[in-house]
Parts: sequence; structure tokens; C-alpha cells
Amino acid sequence: MTKPKILIQLDGDNQASVFDAVVGVDAGIDHLFQYHSVQVEQIRDLVHGAMFTRGPQDLHNTALFIGGSNVAHGERLLRAAADCFFGPMRVSVMLDANGANTTAAAAVLAAARHVELAQSTALVLAGTGPVGQRAVRLLARSGCQVRVASRSVERAAETCRQVQANCADAVLTPVATADADQTRGALEGVNIVIAAGAAGVELLSDDARKACASLQVAVDLNAVPPLGLAGIGVTDKAVDHEGVICYGAIGVGGTKMKIHKAAIKKLFTANELVLDAEEIFEIGRELETAP
Repeated sequence: MTKPKILIQLDGDNQASVFDAVVGVDAGIDHLFQYHSVQVEQIRDLVHGAMFTRGPQDLHNTALFIGGSNVAHGERLLRAAADCFFGPMRVSVMLDANGANTTAAAAVLAAARHVELAQSTALVLAGTGPVGQRAVRLLARSGCQVRVASRSVERAAETCRQVQANCADAVLTPVATADADQTRGALEGVNIVIAAGAAGVELLSDDARKACASLQVAVDLNAVPPLGLAGIGVTDKAVDHEGVICYGAIGVGGTKMKIHKAAIKKLFTANELVLDAEEIFEIGRELETAP
């Protein structure tokens, strides 16, 4: 008899995410177990509980989802969970704390619909944040030249070093965008701009965007006014604004949700999967090319 699909939600926040729970249910799981305020030292017992209650032939029907609003904490939980596995005793695990992986994947895929990433230059505004860092990683791994923007060029340079450590071929340039002049300079010659900043913070003015003759695609991931890219609508989805194809946060959101559900379904196809940014991006690419 086929075992029911159990998704174990491990969340570092005081209350486990309702959003992640609903997506899990909509992805077709049979049972959802939620744990909140999860700390690294608790991971072993939780993961062992998932590993040792079913035989190896049935472990593909149990999976872990690591969420929460703190992405760095989620990364620590993922590493701790992976350290618990040995031999055939393992279950698949997905990291999407704060939606960072699925959101970044959706943003990069939106750009890839309109330009060849390997022949493009991208500017990631707020490139040192959780979503921004992942967008940088995915763009770089796709062969794109990436300018990593932050108010502090030192922070941008540190992100470049972190990404380069895991992607030796990455072509990355740290840039400061502390004022309008610096931002305009960073935008020169760019084909793609992705704004991954905090809610309610404008990162690029309408005039600066319109003045960039090389710009082909603009993606804003902020849904709270003022938007990150001025002049782009939050629901824009491949809308042409003065020759630039534009996406707003809700315009990207449909793809993000499809990727999220598909990734959860993928967890139950095997028991050894670890779905981080790159793996989730590949799932998104498969969805883009599916008939």
C-alpha cells in the first residue's frame, strides 16, 4: 500500500507560515506537520523522526520544507538537516525561507523570456539582500554579467565574493547606489534590471529607467508603494513601457506560485533531493519549456 505524502514544515518564526502551509496543501500533500520556533539544535531529533519511521523504500513519501522569515536561519537549518542524512536514510528537503528561492527564480525566468541571459548584463538592485543574492547567483550561473548593487560598495563586494566562491565563472561587479548619480552610473549599458529591495523603498526613478537606452527588461519584486522601480505597475506582466518589457511583483507572482507548488511535488519523487535556489530554478525552467 502506498504511504501517504507527509510534508514536515520547519519554521524558525514564532508561528509557522500559513502561506507555506496553504501552498503545501494545494500541491497535493496528504498530511502537513508544522513546527515553529525551530532552532538548529532541535533539527536532529525532528529529522530523525522523519527518517526512522518508514523503511527506505517509503522515504520518498516524507519530505521537509524549511521556511520562516529569516533566510540566514533557514540556511543554517538546511545545513543541519543535511548533516543528519546517511546512506539510504534520508528524505528530500526544500529551502524557501521568506520565499527567497522561488521569488528569485521567477524573476530571472521572467527576464529570460525576453533576452538571452548569457549575452546580457544585469543590474540587481538591493543585490545583497536574501532575494537579491539569489537572483545574482541564478543570473551568474546562466552566464549573465551581473552588477551587484547596494548602498555600500563594500557590502556589494562581499556578496560578489560569496557568490564567486560557489560559482567560479561568475562575472560580477560590485556597485554603489547610494544616490541618484551612482544609480544612473550603475545602469549604463545594462539590459536587465531586477529590484529586490525592501517593501516601500524606491530604488530607481522613472526618469532614470527611461534614460537607459540599453535596458530591455525591468523586474520589480516590491508590491508595497512606493514601488522599487517607479513607473512600473505592481500587476504588470510583460508590459511594454517605452520599449522596456516590465514586470511588477504580482506580475511575477503567478510564476513564483507555480514554481513553489511544482517544487513541493518534486520532493515526493525521490528521497535524496535538496532543493535550494539552483535546483528550484531548474524546476522553473522545466515548467517554462513544458508543452
